[in-house]
Amino acid sequence: MPNVTYIAHTGESQTIDVATGMVVMEGAVKNGIDGIVAECGGACMCATCHVYVDEAWLDRLDPIGEEQEEMLGATAAERKSNSRLSCQIRMRPEFDGLVVRMPDRQT
Repeated sequence: MPNVTYIAHTGESQTIDVATGMVVMEGAVKNGIDGIVAECGGACMCATCHVYVDEAWLDRLDPIGEEQEEMLGATAAERKSNSRLSCQIRMRPEFDGLVVRMPDRQT
């Protein structure tokens, strides 16, 4: 099972197994990771699962779709070039070791 390392804005990190097919947001919510609110439950409607993807992983992700692009414009924390919504990152075996950082706020 692939794993994801979630790094809080304070620098604390947790590495969690996230099943293939599950999204990064679900892995965080199901494992009590602080920093991902996920108010809409993964419908790409709220931007409260905003993360910063480690630069080494960016070129492996699918391109940002129109919906995600729009929602990233509404994030509470600064949008950066590596900003993504964790509800839009579906785990695949090749994502084993993915690293995401949470912003200092989601709302």
